[in-house]
Amino acid sequence: MFNNGTDLKFTDISSEKYRVYDFGDKAVKIENPLQLNVSRNGHRVFDKQNVSHYIPLGWVHLYWEVNDGQPNFVK
Repeated sequence: MFNNGTDLKFTDISSEKYRVYDFGDKAVKIENPLQLNVSRNGHRVFDKQNVSHYIPLGWVHLYWEVNDGQPNFVK
């Protein structure tokens, strides 16, 4: 279950089967994305597998899974 511990606004993107971030020589595919926040620093994506992804500018991919009951994003 999605638990937003920030003041960031997320958009429901559960209509997507997957989302691919293409960096030319690398690609990051996120299956079953549910929530999206877009900022000037990058994209935050929460998926159906309860994994939180952050695609920051200049990086390829950072992702994590939180402990039960903990916020998926805190900053």
